[in-house]
This record gives sequence, C-alpha cells and structure tokens, in this order.
Amino acid sequence: MKFNKWTVALAALGVVSLASAAKAEEKASPVMTALASTTISGYVDTSAQWNFGTGNAYNPPYKFGGPSKADGFNLDVIQLRIDKPLDESDWAAGYRVDLWFGPDANTLGTQSVLSDGSGDFGIRQAYVALRAPVGSGLDFKVGVFDSVVGYESIEAGNNPNYTRSYGHSIEPQTHTGVLASYRFCDCFSASAGVADTVGPTINDRAFNPNYAPYDKAESYKTYMGSIALTAPDSWGFLSGSTLYGGIVNGFGSSEPGSQTSYYAGVTVATPVTGLRFGAAFDYLKVYRERAETWSVGGYASYQATEKLSFHARAEYLDDGIPWLSWGPTAVTEGGDVFGREKILALTATVQYDLWKNVISRLELRWDHALKDANAFGGNIAGEPSRGNACMLAANVIYKF
Repeated sequence: MKFNKWTVALAALGVVSLASAAKAEEKASPVMTALASTTISGYVDTSAQWNFGTGNAYNPPYKFGGPSKADGFNLDVIQLRIDKPLDESDWAAGYRVDLWFGPDANTLGTQSVLSDGSGDFGIRQAYVALRAPVGSGLDFKVGVFDSVVGYESIEAGNNPNYTRSYGHSIEPQTHTGVLASYRFCDCFSASAGVADTVGPTINDRAFNPNYAPYDKAESYKTYMGSIALTAPDSWGFLSGSTLYGGIVNGFGSSEPGSQTSYYAGVTVATPVTGLRFGAAFDYLKVYRERAETWSVGGYASYQATEKLSFHARAEYLDDGIPWLSWGPTAVTEGGDVFGREKILALTATVQYDLWKNVISRLELRWDHALKDANAFGGNIAGEPSRGNACMLAANVIYKF
C-alpha cells in the first residue's frame, strides 16, 4: 500500500505505525469513494451603492435591495455549494446543498418553522437528486429546491443585471417537496411537482394554526408545473432561443391563504453575434385579498468582447395587493384593495471582467412612481417628497 508523505513522516517519528495507518486507509476507502465525485463551489457577492437624494426609508422594494444597502458598502451573500451531479447511469443518484451566509440569507427566508429567523444563515437548496430509467430518464428533486418559474436567477451573478426585477420579487422563491423533470426531446422539456406551501419557509404547512382563519386542511398542498421550448439548430440564427411557461398554485404564508403565480418568458437570439433579447411576464393572484399584482419586463444583452458586455432592462409593475409593502399607498378595506401603485423602472448595466473568476459591473437604476408622488419619500415627517429613486451600484463577485 502506498502512503502519503505525512503518514510516512509520522511513522518515522513513532507517532503512528504503518500497520494502523493501513487499517485506517482501508476503513476510509468507502467514504473516499463516496466523496470522489462530490464538488465544492460557490461565490462571494459584494456591492457598493449610492442612492441619489436623501432619505432611504421608502426605497424601491425589489428583493435583496432596500434601505439596509443604500449609501454604503455591502456584503450581500456568500454561497457554498456541495453537490454530486447525476451521472449517465439509469439509476443515478446525487445531491445538492446550497448554503447562504450573510444579510441576503435573511431575505431568502428559508429558515425552518423551528427557527427564530436570525443568524444571517439560510438553506437555499438541499435536495436528493434521483433518476429513474423511464424513457430518456425521469429526474427527481426531493427536498428544498428553487421554484420552477422566473426569468431571473436567485444568484445575482447569473443575471444580466445586479439588482432584481419586480417580476422576480413577486415570484415564489423556494419550495419543500418533490419535483419531477423530463426531457422529451432536445426542443421540449417539462417539470411538475408538489410541495408543502408556496414557500419559502422549510417544512411549513398550510394547516399551521398560526395562519388561522386562513389555514387549510392537512391534505392541502402546493402544485407546480413548467415547460420549456427550445428552437432547434435548423432555425438558423434563432437556434437556442427559448420559450418558458409555468404556474404555481397553493398556500402562501406571507399573505396567508391561497395564491397562484403565472409566468411566461422568452429569450431570443439575433443575427447579430452576441446580441440577445428577452421578455418576462409575472402575474400573482392572492384570493384572500381578492387582488392581483403583475409585472412585465424586457431585456437586452450584448457581449461586445470576451470581457465586456452591456445589459438593459425595462419593466412595469402594477402592484395591487400590495405584495411589495407600499405602506401609505396600499390600503385594504373589507378585503378589497385600493390605492394601487404603478412603477416604471429602467436599469442599465456594464460588465467588464478584469480578473479571472471575478464578475465586476457598474449599474444605474431609475424607479419612477406613476401614481404616488411620495412613493419613495415624504410619507415620514422630515423626508422630502419623492416619486423617483435613482441608484448607482458597483457589484463585485468572486466565483470559486
């Protein structure tokens, strides 16, 4: 048996014997075999923001933003991923664990029902991956996994822009349940699943007495499905363009009661090398409030060089629940919502990757309230009235 140099050195000093080392190596072999295909990766996400004007109490309420990040330097989140991907075997098995540390972990909100919700820690995903030899292979995720709907990723580094859209902000984030996925051909795939609730609280239940009188029966579950259509190579420059659609229906704990999220998105390639366009539509219906919130967004990205790229996003939000906590403008009376807020937002991002494994970008964002001139200020004594919010941000992410 071949020993490493540290084992040989310790044996020479009499600290260990080669016989005991050999036995230890034999015992460790099954463990090392199991870990051989496990990988560790992740990223560190940091930012700096300058919010034009004074007063940050009513900054635009898109997800992973807010007053706590305004006018200063920020650690956004650290993600640690430990996973074993599925191999090509018929009965393949693996797992993925995505752990979040830092302020954004609190916004993620995936702490279990037994947690006090503090600690700058969150479990983004933690599931067992399985494959059954049905057709070309039926894949399963069992545990906690990302939602099946959405144009933007929960990982900032995988998005064309640093800040999140309003569409992303009103979508379900994570679920605890079972998700099945099947690729019928290169052009068509679908997913379907069942979960405890819309999420994101891990091991939550729709029959939780804390949600009374809006809680449901023990058998009440959340159901979801999505499809993806991809243009084949024969479509020329449109090859790789993708059309998505999805729906999630179940119990939501943020606004206790039944709710449904609808999503449609498209990514389109163009004849211009490096230029792509996209669009997304999100619609959220909350039955308890008898109200809805919806958002539509358009995207454009241009990869100018290997390191330099430009990205733009335009979006419109009609918030009538109010899902995004518009406080003074959104009031409920007898279950009917009035005082809807309407927001137009434009975002421009320049990304230039100077260092290996590092995403570095500069972003300018403008949010304009179309209805309430005080949407971003003026509702607190001493703050100026403000219907516009402008922000300049720098984002640096290291991926490992």
